[in-house]
Amino acid sequence: MENKDIIKIAVKAIDSKKGTDIQIIKIADLTIIADYFIIATGTSSTQVRALADEVEFKLSEAGVEPHHIEGEKSNWVCLDYLGVVIHIFYKDQREFYQLERLWEDGEQIDLKDFLED
Repeated sequence: MENKDIIKIAVKAIDSKKGTDIQIIKIADLTIIADYFIIATGTSSTQVRALADEVEFKLSEAGVEPHHIEGEKSNWVCLDYLGVVIHIFYKDQREFYQLERLWEDGEQIDLKDFLED
């Protein structure tokens, strides 16, 4: 499955569960870690887990399994799909780590392209 297909499924899953402040950053030209980061916020630790579970479920339905998952019982869950790494934060952790600032040289991708059918 292409990275853009993974992004579309993940973004729709996050949006369907009311995740907020979803951002997609293309980092392929900056690092070998991944091609894209998706960053989103949940309003509680319970919602952070629910968002991560929904992303994992929807991608699994599409035949894509995560390479690795970190933070399943914390306020920051990281789902690694190799080319696409999905960070779901509780608001306080997102403000503290400021991944958008750390990767500001990456290309911001328009979310609308992935929410439309």
